[in-house]
Order: sequence, then structure tokens, then C-alpha cells
Amino acid sequence: MKIITLAFIFTTVGCSTFSFPGVHRISVQQGNVITQVMIDKLKPGMTRSQVRYILGNPVLDDALNQDRWNYVYTIQIPGREIQREVLILHFLEEKLSVFDTRKSASDEN
Repeated sequence: MKIITLAFIFTTVGCSTFSFPGVHRISVQQGNVITQVMIDKLKPGMTRSQVRYILGNPVLDDALNQDRWNYVYTIQIPGREIQREVLILHFLEEKLSVFDTRKSASDEN
């Protein structure tokens, strides 16, 4: 009987959907935190160094396209969908030409 009880406990603990009351699960943040205030400061015609001063270094360097910078931010809050925000900047002749933001949520819990 003890073996069956122990097997049940280990099986239950191993399931990620089961949670014990009072157990703290941390939020996981990754990437560049980009605020709306930072995005509002971006203007076409800015140099790369001006953009880097406002946003910091991009998370992803595209070796095949040096004129595209990708800023990615994800946050996983326990019990919620993973939130992902992407800011893509395009440069033309060393100046910022256009940028686009995308937000998405995925249920990968």
C-alpha cells in the first residue's frame, strides 16, 4: 500500500499542471524591455547610434541582413499565456527608415 501511495505522490508531483497551495512560481522575463515611451522617441532618419542610445543593443543580430534589427521581449507569468513583443527596425543608408511592433500570446504552459 505504501508503494502505491508513493507512486501516486511522485506521479502527481511530476505533472506540471498540478500545483501545491502556497508554492511560489516566478515570472520569467527575457530580452529587451521596450516601452511605448521609447518607441515614441524613434523617428525615421535617426542614426544607428541614436537608436542604440534609446533602445540598447538588439537581442538578435541577423548576419545576413545588417540593416534589420530585432528587439524581442517575452514574459511568462505563471498561470497565463506567454506574452511576446517584437520590435523590428529597418535601416536604409545607415538611417532608420521604418519600424514595426508585434505582440502575440501563446499558450505554452
